[in-house]
Amino acid sequence: MEDKLQILLQQDICSVSELDSWLAEERLLFAEVEELITSHQINFYRDIKNTNKRDVYLYFQTNIQPLLTKYNAEFDKKFSNCPFSKLLEEEKYGYMRKVRLEKSKMFNEKNIPLNVRENELITKYREILAGITIEWDGETKSYSYIKAKLDSPNRQIRERAWRALSESHMIVKPDVDGIMNELVKLRHQMALNAGFSNYRDYVFKLKNREHSIQDCYTFHESVERYAIPVWKRLARVFEIELGIEKYRPWDISPCTLQKAPFNNVIDLLDGVEKMLGKTDLYFKERFQYIRKQGLIDVEERKNKAPGAVCFTLPKTRNVFIYSNFSPSFNAINALIHELGHAIHFYKQFANESGVQEQYLREEVAELYSHSLELMLVDKLEIFYPEKNEFKKAQREQMHRAFSMLISPLAGDLFQHWLYTNPNHSPEERDAKYLEISKRFQYSSVDITGFETEIGASWIESFHYFQYPFYKIEYAISQLGALQLFQIYRENPEKAINLYKEGASMDWNLPIADIYRNTGVNFDFSEQTIKDISEFIINIIEDLN
Repeated sequence: MEDKLQILLQQDICSVSELDSWLAEERLLFAEVEELITSHQINFYRDIKNTNKRDVYLYFQTNIQPLLTKYNAEFDKKFSNCPFSKLLEEEKYGYMRKVRLEKSKMFNEKNIPLNVRENELITKYREILAGITIEWDGETKSYSYIKAKLDSPNRQIRERAWRALSESHMIVKPDVDGIMNELVKLRHQMALNAGFSNYRDYVFKLKNREHSIQDCYTFHESVERYAIPVWKRLARVFEIELGIEKYRPWDISPCTLQKAPFNNVIDLLDGVEKMLGKTDLYFKERFQYIRKQGLIDVEERKNKAPGAVCFTLPKTRNVFIYSNFSPSFNAINALIHELGHAIHFYKQFANESGVQEQYLREEVAELYSHSLELMLVDKLEIFYPEKNEFKKAQREQMHRAFSMLISPLAGDLFQHWLYTNPNHSPEERDAKYLEISKRFQYSSVDITGFETEIGASWIESFHYFQYPFYKIEYAISQLGALQLFQIYRENPEKAINLYKEGASMDWNLPIADIYRNTGVNFDFSEQTIKDISEFIINIIEDLN
């Protein structure tokens, strides 16, 4: 493989057309390497206690990835210095050119060993979380099994599960704190090496964000001003439904539903396939293909990494859908969400744009996953056939949609603080997370007596470890998805066509253009937040 990299790196480029051909060869070569690395990552996630799979995965992370990082830097430099790069078509190559020029300027070889160590720490974190087991009714159960108990309509079971999960956090917290302490220091040093004063500013440049740091703070403040009051109104709705006087931490999950929506993974897959079939033939066909090719693993089991992800396999132009949830409302959402990513990727593979995941912006990727969740909300009767339960399921889906405007912003603000205060202590970190949580997602909840547990609960979010500063994108894209949902309620066919058109747009276009072609605005202004908040509460109140 290194021979191929060397040949391509040394290749002469004497015209715009030759540069275009060189870029195509580069895409194919890196697609081959990326798919190999991703395949080993999938194998590791599916059986995280398997030492052979772990060793192979770590070998690629500690040996192959650093080598690729060096070659990537050389390729970026070659492209940036090529006189023909400036003559490439702006619409097709403008964004990629901007990214590569910026990366070339920011690259520092001192950061390569830091990246290696960063990946080792992330792997260690994944192993710790995957290894959590909890005693439940005399049996040893996985973390995801107990988490599904938070959906129980029985409040005593919910509280017991919440306390058990919190206790499991506290057991592993010393080790996780050590990992986060080192990650913050490593990332701060990366920023210093690249000429930045902190990791937050470094990441904004690295991500080539199309919004500013100040835009983030304005977004936080606008949601706190306009969405949080509606969030509190929504809590009163659920308090009445549950017949409780105080909304406690174990009451905020989808616990108004009377039973688990499915019994096994086949029921889950078949049910979602039916939902897709009632929505759009292309959606159903893509899912049938994924199932037939074995490109999916959503079965809950021990020794499997937590969470959900849609992996891209760029060489074969495929995806792999992965999740680890017990039978629950959240398991349905996780599968549909990742399917939204899958459909987006397949549309990208089909448009011959030469999609490369490092250029796909999260604000775009999450638009199609959130939108698919909302466009399937009227098909939840597949899992909840009784009329009253169907209404409750729809209401829970809208509650989730609203939470995706709020919780991600708390996570974003938390990370701003983490990386602009790199010398903080674990105690200060927990205190800051508690403070921000009380302002946002727990603003409507009585957490008296559980402040320590809430302050420590950040350890559950793998984004803080593996994908730093990947949070606010959920909230931005949710605003776009809710705009598309408004269209869907009036004209489903139009909304679905806009979804497919937007998902097919060249990744090189500005985010605002991609959103516009999806029929929505790339807009997180105060007025939009206020309007969307009222839209959600009105739907939920209508479903009562």
